[in-house]
Amino acid sequence: MFEPVQLRTFLAVAQTLSFTQAAHRLGLRQSTVSQHVRKLEEAAGRRLFARDTHAVELTEGGEAMLGFARTILEANERAASFFAGTRLRGRLRFGASEDFVLTRMPEVLEGFRRDHPEVDLELTVELSGTLHELLAAGRLDLVLAKRRPEESRGRLVWRDRLVWVGAERLRLDPQRPVPLVVYPPPALTRARALEALERAGREWRIACTSGSLNGLIAATRAGLGVMAHTKGMIPPGLVAIRPRAGLPELGGVDFVLLYGQRDRAARGPAEALADAILAGGDRLQLP
Repeated sequence: MFEPVQLRTFLAVAQTLSFTQAAHRLGLRQSTVSQHVRKLEEAAGRRLFARDTHAVELTEGGEAMLGFARTILEANERAASFFAGTRLRGRLRFGASEDFVLTRMPEVLEGFRRDHPEVDLELTVELSGTLHELLAAGRLDLVLAKRRPEESRGRLVWRDRLVWVGAERLRLDPQRPVPLVVYPPPALTRARALEALERAGREWRIACTSGSLNGLIAATRAGLGVMAHTKGMIPPGLVAIRPRAGLPELGGVDFVLLYGQRDRAARGPAEALADAILAGGDRLQLP
C-alpha cells in the first residue's frame, strides 16, 4: 500500500526537484519530507531520487512512480469528494500562461470539470506578465504562470531553467547580432533574454515578435532565430542551443500558482483546481 501523504510529498519533490521547496509548499519540515520519501522508497523497493548536495533527479523508478502517484491521488480525491457529499459551485476565472498551449493541461482541466460539473470555469490564456496584471486588477481568481524574478509569493508548482532553443540546423554567426524570436512586452522570457545578452555584451536584433506560442515556434523552426524557452517544455522540432554557440546563461524559472482577491464563491473552486494542478504538475511538461 502506498500512503497518499507520502505520494503527495513525492510529487512535490519531483516537481520542484528540491526537498527544501517541497517542504515549503507542503508546510512540512524538511526532515519530514525526507522521511516520507524514504518510507515510500522502502514500500516501492527502489530508489526514487538520485540526490547529492547540489541536485535532485528522478531515477527510472521515480519516473515510473510519477504516473502511479498521480492516479492514486486523483482516485483518492474523487472518493473523498463523493462521500463528503459536497459539490462545489460558482464561477472560477482561471488564467494560464501561453507556455501551456502544447502541454497536457487540457487533461487537468477536463478532470477538474468532470469532478466539479457545477463550477463555471472561465479560462484565459495569456503571457505571464499580462496574467499578473489581470490578477492585480481583480479580473482573475487563480493564475498559473512564471514568477517574476523579484517576487517570492505564490505556490511553487515546479522549478526549471530557461535555455536557448532553435532549429536543429541553425548556425549562429558570432560576428553578427543574435536573431531573437520573442513575445511582445511584458513577457518575462523576453525580458530575461534581453537582459542576459546585454550583460554578456552580445549584440542582438528582433527577428520575430508574436503573442502566440505557435507563432514563435513556426518562426523558430523556420530558422529565423533563437528564443528563450523552458527546458522541460521545449516544443517538438526544436532543440536546445549548445553552449559552444556562446549564448549567455538565462537562469532558472519558477512556475507558480497565484490567487486573486477571492470572493467567497470562488475560494473553494480555486483551491480545488490548485490542488488538481499540483497533483498533476508533471503533465504540464513535455516528454
